Amino acid sequence: MSAAEIDGFADRIRQHRGGMISAWIGIPDATLANHLAQEAFDAVVLDMQHGMWDMPSAANAVAQVRLAGKPALARIPVGDFASASRLLDAGASGIIAPMINSAEDAQAFIKTTKYPPLGERSWGPSLALNHTGLSADDYLKNANALTVAIAMIETRAALEAIDDILGVAGIDGIFIGPSDLSIALSNGDQVAPNAAEIDSAMQHAVSRCRSHGKFACAFAGDGERAGELLKFGFDLVIAGAETAQLRSGARRAINAARRIASA
Repeated sequence: MSAAEIDGFADRIRQHRGGMISAWIGIPDATLANHLAQEAFDAVVLDMQHGMWDMPSAANAVAQVRLAGKPALARIPVGDFASASRLLDAGASGIIAPMINSAEDAQAFIKTTKYPPLGERSWGPSLALNHTGLSADDYLKNANALTVAIAMIETRAALEAIDDILGVAGIDGIFIGPSDLSIALSNGDQVAPNAAEIDSAMQHAVSRCRSHGKFACAFAGDGERAGELLKFGFDLVIAGAETAQLRSGARRAINAARRIASA
């Protein structure tokens, strides 16, 4: 995939061109990111909130994912908007910001991820220029369109303020964190990301996104759940974290070996 095709990710997701499936990686290893990017994922997300990535390893992984022909996105730690602009400078195609609970939170997020007139992103995209092949002037003119700013909806307050959040200029879409949302909606009683109440909330979120002309993304624990969420109308879903996929693959290999050896 060419740089132009990789950087066409933002247009594809904004235009709802079929459900996309992304890898999700918390282990801070750029080689692992490159390996998963070789599979039929549409993108790779680096989880810097609960994963172990730091800025140098994340920037290296962005390059490795792009080298494999895929767009890289990153979920930043809560409130770490300074890292958001640095990741875009490194060539990330989008930023997922957790715990965006109000229009004010969304505006603070956009301030560092979009150039004027939408935000106040500081200039310094040296690696992004290398990756995209654009001149400085062309990058400045096109960066807001080439990258996406995604607000996470994962609390009761965020769900109640979803229209206000989606109404902020520069917010391209939302990402539902169903585990945190289930904790919030149950007042801390349970982690139940696949509960009926969460299904209802997620379908409501998709509906609100459509009303605002924005896209919707969500985390799913496995491929089956990811397929269900695509049927709900989500534009991009996660089909499980790399740790779960790694352990599941190891378990299948071990069980197969034991089964054949004992036959």
